[in-house]
Amino acid sequence: MLDISWIHLMVLILASFRLTHLIVFDEIASFIRQPFLTITYEEDAAGRVVRHMEVKGTGLRYWIGSLLSCYWCMGIWSSLLLVVLYWLYPVTFPLLIVLAVAGAAAIIETKLF
Repeated sequence: MLDISWIHLMVLILASFRLTHLIVFDEIASFIRQPFLTITYEEDAAGRVVRHMEVKGTGLRYWIGSLLSCYWCMGIWSSLLLVVLYWLYPVTFPLLIVLAVAGAAAIIETKLF
């Protein structure tokens, strides 16, 4: 079994949160989603902007689009990727720390402001 400290586990949790959010929502990663999803924005009756995603294509393209549009689904794959990187390539730990700090900052931002 993988022996992991609680601090490394917290780094992996926060890094996974941030990577998942980056892939599913952030504009900087829109080039990843663009071939698989059509994203539109519409204002609702309360004046809030609502994001709508439509999956493109069929077969594999549709499956990837479905994956990229689902925060919970993408979270599983992001977590798997980061745990494999942590386990097989320890040199990637600084990247995990950067993602974890960004994830913690995002949580603080949304909860405090």
